[in-house]
Amino acid sequence: MEKRRLGTSGLKVSAIGLGCMNMSHGYGNVVDRQDMIRLIHQAVERGIDFFDTAEMYGPFANEELVGDALAPMRDKVIIATKFGFGFDPQTRENKGFNSQPNHIREVCEAMLKRLKTDYIDLLYQHRVDPAVPIEDVAGTVKELIQEGKVKYFGLSQADTANIRKAHAVQPVAALQSQYSLWNREVEESILPTLKELGIGFVAYGPLGHGYLTGNIDANTKFNPDDIRNVFPEFSKESREANQPMISSFNAFAQKKEISPAQLALAWVLHQNPGFVPIPGTTKLHRLEENIAATAIKLSAEDLAELKTIRA
Repeated sequence: MEKRRLGTSGLKVSAIGLGCMNMSHGYGNVVDRQDMIRLIHQAVERGIDFFDTAEMYGPFANEELVGDALAPMRDKVIIATKFGFGFDPQTRENKGFNSQPNHIREVCEAMLKRLKTDYIDLLYQHRVDPAVPIEDVAGTVKELIQEGKVKYFGLSQADTANIRKAHAVQPVAALQSQYSLWNREVEESILPTLKELGIGFVAYGPLGHGYLTGNIDANTKFNPDDIRNVFPEFSKESREANQPMISSFNAFAQKKEISPAQLALAWVLHQNPGFVPIPGTTKLHRLEENIAATAIKLSAEDLAELKTIRA
């Protein structure tokens, strides 16, 4: 598989990664843990070397899963995880933002144990903590990098001001934000800032959280604990209103003789040779479908037409 460099950091990863969140959190999937370990191994066998997790996925269960799966092949993969919240030690209830320097250090030690490793390749702040100056966060991660416990620093869903302030203290290797043909909010100011500063971009939600897979319409029923149940854009009314756009997108994919999901991933890959989408899946045939998207070529005319579908 093609490798892509994240900004000017020197960190190179497979052209698409594997978002592991929904193997244990988020969409209400009922999956077998051993099946997910097997799927992660199958991803490595097929050329994926970039795996995304976070302490809050579970919480903790997803990091433990990824650690168990990748420990036998640790030197062949890049593991990205995220800090930024506090959890009740007994109930594991999310107590809200916590990026205090001492907490980051405690969390990092716990992550290393869960991931069965002595270093984290890419450590993101999951969300900006309004109570802690971003310079203090970046400075703490800088120290962890100097100690060899972390290799690269990342931010997730940060705004341009915080990106600049953090980058001035410790170079930010990558920003992870939501991005797809469905959601292009980062194009206005975030992506130009990343380009200026030489920061890489990792796209989560590249399939529009399901909208761009061809499998969601006004009649779709989500699992009771699926996080999309609380998102306004996934209400029945929103799905009905967006059906014309989805139908046009699906028709374009059919014309290209590819799946809607492959079209969505190919679109992200064509926006910039350094963009890396991290679609998630719990099924081997979807993993293979996603990987095949890296070989799809879209012309300038294709890209122009797609932008008119989601103007």
